[in-house]
Amino acid sequence: MSNSLQPIGNLSPGNDLNGYIQIVNGIPVLSAEEEHSLAVRLHDEGDLGAARQLVMSHLRFVVYIARSYSGYGLPQADLIQEGNVGLMKAVKRFDPAQGVRLVSFAVHWIKAEIHEFVLRNWRIVKVATTKAQRKLFFNLRSAKKRLAWLNNDEVDAIAEDLNVKPGVVREMENRLSAHDAGFDASPSDDEEQTWHAPANYLEDTATNPASMLESTDWEEDSSRRLASALARLDERSRDILQQRWLAEQKATLHELAETYEVSAERIRQLEKNAMKKLKAFMAEDAEAA
Repeated sequence: MSNSLQPIGNLSPGNDLNGYIQIVNGIPVLSAEEEHSLAVRLHDEGDLGAARQLVMSHLRFVVYIARSYSGYGLPQADLIQEGNVGLMKAVKRFDPAQGVRLVSFAVHWIKAEIHEFVLRNWRIVKVATTKAQRKLFFNLRSAKKRLAWLNNDEVDAIAEDLNVKPGVVREMENRLSAHDAGFDASPSDDEEQTWHAPANYLEDTATNPASMLESTDWEEDSSRRLASALARLDERSRDILQQRWLAEQKATLHELAETYEVSAERIRQLEKNAMKKLKAFMAEDAEAA
């Protein structure tokens, strides 16, 4: 099934949301027997017509779920469309032999797609990346009963209920309360309003002459000490380090073992010992400087 759903002709939530909702609410709900029969045809025979009927009869359910996410400030039509994608995924994976109604199975897929859409679009910077953060993001918004900051008792209760540390709850509350801010001022702002734009007060350290000179001096000094330390190694140790670490086409332990007619383990030991000597020589040079 395609992820782009156009259920009734060219009508989609983005074209005429009210008309779309009116039409999907008029689509008859399937009985348990009808749903099972269609699901069997899809599961056993790959009947796309049956899949279409299963999707169509549950579009009203997607609208119902999408309405519960209206508080995130995202277009309702987009939430419905994402939920429709989840519904189609659920229909594709639905197994009638499990003995449950499609709506019970599909709710998890519908919410998963809507959750992903909300997290991608609610802020420019993602507020939740791990599985635990994603769960906390949605549960915390519903758990907060007022606009004020949570007190310690409320934080502890939510943390216990969601099985996370209180500090994690506080961090997510801070993220939920934050707002996106542009780096540059808006073109419509006048000069008196542009002072708050980060571009006007954040320092660009990338082109700081002192930092650039310091970085260049450090690199040159490190290169000099490395060359001096390598020169103090015996020829075999120096060759092993150069081929293992400094050459563009780095040699393997087995390749060097063939060259020196020893085992790969012996090459590894020589490399380890050479690296210790190299670090010691470089440290001596640094102390003497």
